[in-house]
Amino acid sequence: MLKLDISIPKEGRQRVWWIWIGVLGLLLAVGLFGAIRVLVKGLQVTGLSDQVPWGLWITQDLSSIATGAGAFTFSAIVYLFRIKKYRPIARAAVFVGFLGYSSAMLSLAMDIGRPDRFWHPLVFWNVHSVLWEITWCVILYSTVLILEFLPILFENSYFDRWPKLRVYGGMIHKAAPIFAGIGLGLSLLHQSSLGATYGVLSGRAIWYKPSLPVMFILSAVAGGISMTLLLTVLVSKLTGRQIITEELRSDISRLAGFALLAYLYLKLWDWAATSYYSHSPGATQALALLQTTTPYTRTFWWIEIVIGGILPALILFTDRFRKNDRYLLFALAAIVVGVTVNRWNVTLSGLVAPPHWSPGVLGRIISAPYLPTWNEIIVSLGIIAYALLTFSFGVRYLPIFPRKDEPSH
Repeated sequence: MLKLDISIPKEGRQRVWWIWIGVLGLLLAVGLFGAIRVLVKGLQVTGLSDQVPWGLWITQDLSSIATGAGAFTFSAIVYLFRIKKYRPIARAAVFVGFLGYSSAMLSLAMDIGRPDRFWHPLVFWNVHSVLWEITWCVILYSTVLILEFLPILFENSYFDRWPKLRVYGGMIHKAAPIFAGIGLGLSLLHQSSLGATYGVLSGRAIWYKPSLPVMFILSAVAGGISMTLLLTVLVSKLTGRQIITEELRSDISRLAGFALLAYLYLKLWDWAATSYYSHSPGATQALALLQTTTPYTRTFWWIEIVIGGILPALILFTDRFRKNDRYLLFALAAIVVGVTVNRWNVTLSGLVAPPHWSPGVLGRIISAPYLPTWNEIIVSLGIIAYALLTFSFGVRYLPIFPRKDEPSH
């Protein structure tokens, strides 16, 4: 069995740590500059337009939520189904989920153009809007994640001076099964609603399909489990200690593989039903436009299906490959990349291929242009730096993973 040895000698870890923190801090500062520029000058500094109003930031929002889905998955497994062997990774899943959802909120704050009006859906109810329902679910589930994370935060030595907070944290932890049940319902509801945001739009033939809500749930479960395990294995290698057992790592890998296979099965049948066995005029025209003027159809097959689906599934279900660190890290990273590309393709394909009834579109044979500007890119990098920086400090100063020779919580 081949092991990937990327552990760092003890004497060099401190230097590498500060270099890592310095790079992330610089990216965060650059991203903050870009965010201020957007707030001052508006969305005109982006590549967004009336034809393509959603772009890089919405993709980042959807991807962050999907890769944070390990929180509700492992919370349900540990606290509802009472499968205790997954407990050592439950805290990490909650932490990754919190970072995913907070990153998504930062992306949305940039994308909506008027972040000062973020509270409008809470006051002005539009019960017929899928986006309104998503807003409420994300806010409520983020609150659940914060409550689940507080007991972990209060275990830091900084809170020794406030023992009552530890008591409150213990009380919150005892209610973990309740939060897991609420979180499972909220997360499933809004994960499916994210897909329904596209799937209910009959005016956009390339989006209009009832399978999108289910595919968003399955891809989020696969992506969330993969992201949590990927970060766990990387931390284990970088710190030179075994965080979870080989048996547990293998079980989680297979769990991600089963979720991935379920997603691939539905996705391929969805493709066959909409693009092979039947040909509706609107969808056929839009797909032909995408195929001739954009790389989206090629990225669908090569990145979403082959690199992000088939290859990881083969690795995760082959014992020899699954126990090989290089192959395992590749498989997990490929699933995360595949889910991210899927969110990009779903969002952009329905926008850059405008419907034939749209004013000024009749007779056009080119797609609507969109390319993220440097301002969009540095803001996105800043949000990624925030997540990595917070994760790094969390791993260093909080009991995110079981300590050596300590029982898991």
